[in-house]
Amino acid sequence: MFPNLQILDGQLHLFDARGVAKRFRHAAIFGALDALHPGETMQFVNDHDPLPLIDQMHQRYGGTVEVKYVERQPGNIVIRFTRR
Repeated sequence: MFPNLQILDGQLHLFDARGVAKRFRHAAIFGALDALHPGETMQFVNDHDPLPLIDQMHQRYGGTVEVKYVERQPGNIVIRFTRR
């Protein structure tokens, strides 16, 4: 269903946004987040810091999704989104 959502260890899933067309990214990311069960984490990889997306996530999910940067370098952003 989500080709970029890959199970790494049963609780950690990979979503590489770089392979998704820009016009579909937010919808695909929200779909992947909606598919997470409480306690599961999506490791998100992107080429830029998705600050507008994170603002939308806070509006949509409130405090039910934790945001933790793993890597925050120009051209290489890795964030873990954990569903609570």
